[in-house]
Amino acid sequence: MARLAIFDLDGTLVDSDDALRHAFIRLGVPESEITRGHVIADECQRLGISLEDYLSAYDAAAVAPFPGAAELVGGLGRWAVCSNKHPLLGWPELRRLGWSPEVALFADAFDGGAKRLEPVIAALGVDASEVVFVGDTAHDRSTAETAGVSFVWAGWNPRTVPSGPYPVLSEPGELRELLEAAEPQR
Repeated sequence: MARLAIFDLDGTLVDSDDALRHAFIRLGVPESEITRGHVIADECQRLGISLEDYLSAYDAAAVAPFPGAAELVGGLGRWAVCSNKHPLLGWPELRRLGWSPEVALFADAFDGGAKRLEPVIAALGVDASEVVFVGDTAHDRSTAETAGVSFVWAGWNPRTVPSGPYPVLSEPGELRELLEAAEPQR
């Protein structure tokens, strides 16, 4: 197992379902039309609303860390975030939570496409074999597979539907155990 964690943000470290969903609902989008895991600009375009209106309707106060997430990242030396979240929401959220990942890349860092781990790994200056990506969706899993990195499921999110031969963690502290087990013995 790898020694350095890269996290998806929404649905992995923070429970943002209500904030994400209610911003669309405030703008008149029927809940049945809302999907998850997309680049927000693409989803706004698909739903016929402006990105600016969505960003204004988003209530960051409705976002909270999953139980144990703050303790986990607070105890990690090096960690990073790779997220489809818009940077105008992501950076203030990290600051509000008092979290300081070594690297955090949001939707603007991926040339308008979906998140990719390769730029995060390069910014960290490590090899793909040294990291594990922690996520909650099939998109997160495929992002890890494409980059050739280890993957674990954020099973503490009740919405996570694990697939494939990857570990499912029931609470964030279990990741620390995996990372510590990967540390070289001295």
